[in-house]
Amino acid sequence: MKRYKWVSWLIFILIGLSFAIALIPRAPEKAEETTGLQAYAQIPADRVYTNKEDNEQCLKCHAKNHVEYMAEDAEKPYKQKMYTECIIDTHSYYTSNHWNFKCIDCHTDEYASFPHKAELRFEAIAGCMDCHGGDPQYEEFMFDQIDQEYQKSVHFKLQSESFSCWSCHDEHYYKLNARNRKDDIMSAIQYDNDICLSCHANTKKYQLIANKMNPNILEKHDWLPNQPNHFKHVRCIECHAEINDTLIVSHNILPKDKAVKKCAECHSGNSQLMASLYKYQLEEMGAFRLKTSGLMDQPVLIGGQRNTLLKLIGNLALFGAIGAVLIHFAIRLFRKS
Repeated sequence: MKRYKWVSWLIFILIGLSFAIALIPRAPEKAEETTGLQAYAQIPADRVYTNKEDNEQCLKCHAKNHVEYMAEDAEKPYKQKMYTECIIDTHSYYTSNHWNFKCIDCHTDEYASFPHKAELRFEAIAGCMDCHGGDPQYEEFMFDQIDQEYQKSVHFKLQSESFSCWSCHDEHYYKLNARNRKDDIMSAIQYDNDICLSCHANTKKYQLIANKMNPNILEKHDWLPNQPNHFKHVRCIECHAEINDTLIVSHNILPKDKAVKKCAECHSGNSQLMASLYKYQLEEMGAFRLKTSGLMDQPVLIGGQRNTLLKLIGNLALFGAIGAVLIHFAIRLFRKS
């Protein structure tokens, strides 16, 4: 038996190497000083505003918490609290997609006179498709396909009269998120989930659309293991939207009975997160670079982050152990014969 002792030592060495490699931390790709949404939220120093001066005529009131004006024959100015929904955060506006629009590009120019006419509050505001539908300049963003997907969604089918693009994407603050998140996945998740929670965690806004009580999100998801961790590391649409092969972000929100509830659909080597949350990174980086970049370290994707070398060493150790047993068995049979 001593002459075969080296086989046992080889097996122990291979197993030791396997554990050693597993413990070596993978260095994530070097990130820029500001990434993802952080970089996008900063205003470029060379940006040229062509309409900011015109907008100031509106923002001198709508960027404040109050409005002040003189009524006819009044001895002092009248000061009134501005409605919250009428106050514009100028920094958020000028870092949004529509940063170089004039207010009257979307609102009627009748707002140029002040005080505004009362009937203007019923003005029909243009939607995304009124400007972007069928426009070859914006073809890369696939607005027409997005609209087709949205019209399949539970939002459109149940609330088409009171629901629009602006119900989720605020026309004053919306940012182009999916293509700018780079490796800042956590900010992207928070940004996207805040869109859903702005309604589903806000009873006042929810009841503008649905004439019923807003269901408690935590109670509705109490079946979910480690609930806080799921809310932090994935977006609502990972479970509540149909996967779309063409669009970066699916807009077909499914009924609640069709939501993902099987752990294996996400926690596996072929996780559907690769086709939703990490879809843009997958297209930009490829599967191997994405899996080794460190971006997927947060969620537990069983089998999704295989180390090829570790797998090879593990297989060698396994087959070596089986081989040693077979050789030992064969030698014993040979000696007995």
